[in-house]
Amino acid sequence: MPTGPLAPCFSLTHASVLLPDTMDFSSSTSAPFPAPAPMFSGSPRTAPDESGIWTVELVDHEAFSSVQLKRVFSLPDSRHVVVLVDAKALLRCADRDPTDYVLPAVPYWPSGKVKGLREFLEPGQTRIPEMPYVLFSTRRSPGLGGLVGLSREGVVSFRNGQHRARYLGFAGASCFPVEVHETEAESLRKYCGWVGAERS
Repeated sequence: MPTGPLAPCFSLTHASVLLPDTMDFSSSTSAPFPAPAPMFSGSPRTAPDESGIWTVELVDHEAFSSVQLKRVFSLPDSRHVVVLVDAKALLRCADRDPTDYVLPAVPYWPSGKVKGLREFLEPGQTRIPEMPYVLFSTRRSPGLGGLVGLSREGVVSFRNGQHRARYLGFAGASCFPVEVHETEAESLRKYCGWVGAERS
């Protein structure tokens, strides 16, 4: 895979990405000031270190330019896999979560929460944060297409790491890894999988 200097993120070899359906993944949550927008070209490169640590590059994030993440389930028989997701696509699906636990955009967080997340994710610490852990499902889309069963949309629920995921998207990560049960991985790739800068 390409290994150019402008590549924005990394993935593991088993986290293959499928071409998703054509959808509008612009943010559905307004904010008083915009999140940093990815400004790059080229394709992601895959280069996890030997211990399986992922490094996610951030764009226009003054505090630090990258974040390290590790797997939640590291045992071979865990039946969970890593999927490299498009940040905007994943968060759009997460906004559809029917539960009451859907966080607002980062600019609406209390300043102490933003500071705490930033310190938690800062690289160079002994403890490496775990990647977000999600559940994925689909439902009928609004409108006629969904009514007749011809159109569906993805729904993401966070088991852990929603603050991390939303902060990464705000900080300019175009894509990042998440962990999901193997039975849901294919659908997650279809609706949210990273396929390049043009996807965002």
